[in-house]
Amino acid sequence: MRTKQFIFLLLISIFAHPLSASLSIEFWQTSSGARVYFVENHTLPMLDISIEFAAGSSMDTRERSGTASLTQHLLSLGAKDLSEDAIANALADVGAQLGGDFDADRAGLTLRTLSSDRERKQALEIFASILQRPEFPDNILSREKTRIIASIREASTKPGYIADRALMSMLYGDHPYAMNDSGEIATIETIRRNDLVSFYQKHYVAKNAVIAIIGDIDKAEAARIADTLTHNLPRSSPQDKYPAIPPVKNPEGSIERLPHPATQSHIQLAYPGISRIDPDYFPLLVGNYILGGGGFVSRLMEEIRQQRGLAYSVQSFFAPLKEKGPFKIGLQTRKDQSEEALLLTQGVLRDFIAGGPTEQELLSAKQNIIGGFPLRLDSNKKILGYLAMIGFYRLPLTYLDDYLKAVDAVTVDQIKDAFQRRIDPENMVAVIVGALETAGD
Repeated sequence: MRTKQFIFLLLISIFAHPLSASLSIEFWQTSSGARVYFVENHTLPMLDISIEFAAGSSMDTRERSGTASLTQHLLSLGAKDLSEDAIANALADVGAQLGGDFDADRAGLTLRTLSSDRERKQALEIFASILQRPEFPDNILSREKTRIIASIREASTKPGYIADRALMSMLYGDHPYAMNDSGEIATIETIRRNDLVSFYQKHYVAKNAVIAIIGDIDKAEAARIADTLTHNLPRSSPQDKYPAIPPVKNPEGSIERLPHPATQSHIQLAYPGISRIDPDYFPLLVGNYILGGGGFVSRLMEEIRQQRGLAYSVQSFFAPLKEKGPFKIGLQTRKDQSEEALLLTQGVLRDFIAGGPTEQELLSAKQNIIGGFPLRLDSNKKILGYLAMIGFYRLPLTYLDDYLKAVDAVTVDQIKDAFQRRIDPENMVAVIVGALETAGD
């Protein structure tokens, strides 16, 4: 035991100091109100940028579900004086890469480019154009609607998709988080160009922009880039305020069993979890690693796969959002074992919540989380993702420096207390897709 504790403390000392010394995040606001998070890094002649807005699927209406996703997607498919092909060719000419991020809370674009003057300037000129002068061409919109509808139709036949959509509906009801990121076939068919223009003007406003920058430039150049990217974004007015995402209500426990011709049953369970700024974040994070997030060392994997062979894999995770994102458990098993696997999963969860982890489980979890943490920051792209998250959710600039300390500080009692207060195993919702038709409700 003393040897393991020594190794653990050694990991803390090895990994904590370089991170706090090497990753200095600078923050400021542009004249338009955009928040900027910058890390100067001259290791590679590269520049990575992201710009995000509170424009995720939770900003959709049920009548126009899919508008948020289409707006974000079409930003890069046509800007003033630039066709879709012209954008792609201009970026390819300088080896730049355009990407995007979209979820229930946020939407935005990313750019990776060489930091040399010609390549950087050309890439940033294109990036600014698609952000500030999107065209949303009717022909492109029609094409993409057709493509997305076909994709939804195909996905709707797959048990994993069916299970996820049913589960989110059961979990969130009429809350915006229940909506499908891509929208529904019926709502997508009704979306017109003016819907995208209106959504863009309302949500892609300069003062709500969060810009993350990391790479081979200094702060002065980063400030110029941030100003250039936001200068001609839409400006908001008092009447443009949109409602905040409402709090999430806890569900009443239920199980839905859906037939499907697949050879295996897909089982999912869920309960409202945590927000990104939740005070219980670290006890629940570490506790979930022990329960079902730690792969072969987790309790769920040990009981369901190793001991009984009911599933090849099983995992649990928290997906924090602005409001309570889902806590989910998922597995696949033979149809004739689905009820047994569900009961066993529920039993393992109840036991964990009632008794908490052991000291040995906690020590091992901390070692694995801390030991793997440097891999989360081993590229500019990964750091960019953390900068964007820190900025969007207004986390402390010291978040990454404090992460290991927060993990190290978690105790068995904190995990037990947090799970008992936050997860009600009797009121979790569950779905079995591919259930035996003889199974009762």
